[in-house]
Amino acid sequence: MSFKYIMEILPSLFQGAGLTLQLFFWTLIGSLPLGIIVSLGLTSKIKPLKWVLEMYVWLMRGTPLLLQLIFVFYGLPIIGIVFQRYDAALVAFILNYAAYFAEIFRGGLQSISQGQYEGARVLRLSYWQTVRKIVIPQVVKIVIPSIGNEVINLIKDSSLVYVIGLGDLLRAGNVATSRDVTLVPLLLVGLIYLLMVGVCTVILRWVEKQYSYYK
Repeated sequence: MSFKYIMEILPSLFQGAGLTLQLFFWTLIGSLPLGIIVSLGLTSKIKPLKWVLEMYVWLMRGTPLLLQLIFVFYGLPIIGIVFQRYDAALVAFILNYAAYFAEIFRGGLQSISQGQYEGARVLRLSYWQTVRKIVIPQVVKIVIPSIGNEVINLIKDSSLVYVIGLGDLLRAGNVATSRDVTLVPLLLVGLIYLLMVGVCTVILRWVEKQYSYYK
């Protein structure tokens, strides 16, 4: 393993890691709020809305993310809906992860006792005030470990975008491996993924500590 060779391929790997992190960041920004909204719909008393959202969650969780990615980029153009590669990846990832987050938040919402809703009504809080000030802070505390697992999975799942030709971290490593006939790029890719997961783990533990006052 030549240090000079490593320095030569690191720029392309870091460039791929940049796209991976960008996809990771925007997926979280889009899927977490959407997951919360869907979870509220899943626990609502409006049956048609609940059925539609249950079907959406079932579809997203019951089919592979890879298939959804291929469907959005290669399938939808058949009916006239065309996305650029990056946009297609973002749409597929947000819709998929929002479904998983919705189920996690739904479980958290159902763990809140009915007495807390009744207490909020006594205090004359509106439904949205109750959700924002009383329910959501407690739900976040409950679901952080499960959300953390999905966040870490998202870092690794981002490698699936290679099927639509995006130059992510894994694709950059594969290109270097095929070109130079060496496993060094893949080893470096693995180390970079471990580093990203490690940073996320530290951040998630810090977030858990911030919510430790909710007992």
